Amino acid sequence: MMIPPDIEEIARKIKTMEIRGAALIAETAVSCLKSIAERSRAKETNEFIKELDIVARRLLDTRPTAVSLPNAIRYVMYRVLQAEERGEGIDSLREITVKACDEFIKNAKEAIGKIAEIGARRISDGDVIMTHCHSTAVVAILKAAKAMGKSISVYATETRPLYQGRLTAEQLLQNDIPVTLIVDSASRYFMKRVDKVLVGADAVAANGAVVNKIGTSMVALAAHEARTLFFVAAETFKFSPETIIGELIKIEERPKEEILPPEIAMKGLKGIEVRNPAFDVTPPDYIDLIITERGIIPPQAALTVIQQELGPIIYEKLGMYSTYRES
Repeated sequence: MMIPPDIEEIARKIKTMEIRGAALIAETAVSCLKSIAERSRAKETNEFIKELDIVARRLLDTRPTAVSLPNAIRYVMYRVLQAEERGEGIDSLREITVKACDEFIKNAKEAIGKIAEIGARRISDGDVIMTHCHSTAVVAILKAAKAMGKSISVYATETRPLYQGRLTAEQLLQNDIPVTLIVDSASRYFMKRVDKVLVGADAVAANGAVVNKIGTSMVALAAHEARTLFFVAAETFKFSPETIIGELIKIEERPKEEILPPEIAMKGLKGIEVRNPAFDVTPPDYIDLIITERGIIPPQAALTVIQQELGPIIYEKLGMYSTYRES
């Protein structure tokens, strides 16, 4: 099976970060699986699953750090493969795939609303918040806090090299939340004026460490030094089951052109080595709490969340479902 051009284009956009944000990537991935299921002309169940598998593998190749992507695909494929084991026919498998995709997207959207409600309660009237990069969950919490009548203001880092912090600033301004845009390296300078730091996550490990946009750990270090509370907002589908069995979350390195465009490199920097890691790891000791749709947890409780939310996928026939694990 050839991957349809529209699906290939979506995969390209995820890889180039035209489609970005862990939640949106996950929802986009399952939408692709739903599209394949709806248009499939497969006559046999194994042929149908092979079509899904080809698309799943292509999507998994796009962003190695975004745990939400394999977890979203697991959510769907786990249910499809279970149905195949039960002897379900092709029509049933197609229906189960579509239903699983719709359920995941519905749950993901509801999770943001619950995180917003829970997180907003931890914001006090008059708080000055610092955030890094762009997170749908973080923006939702800040909007909910404002809707509760709380007066807040925000420092948003630019988040180089792709400046996702500008998107955060734009969305906050649209909701009449005062925001000051600062360069990433100024986070320590302004930390003494900040009451709480609030960031999103691309992945949460079993030990409570958080993988987020590069620079997050430096903001966390500055907050730790200043004794400023550091909060993480993350849906449970961003928790990494692989880390239970000792696997590390792979840190994606982006193209050097994001930092040094060719037209600049030609002006005396041609041939210079450039490193462009997209994420870093914030240790659990620097995190005060993680806000999930299931409630607020200390980072040390991440293992329990993984066991409760993703346990069946980890422990039941792990080998069969390992196709949908990052490697």
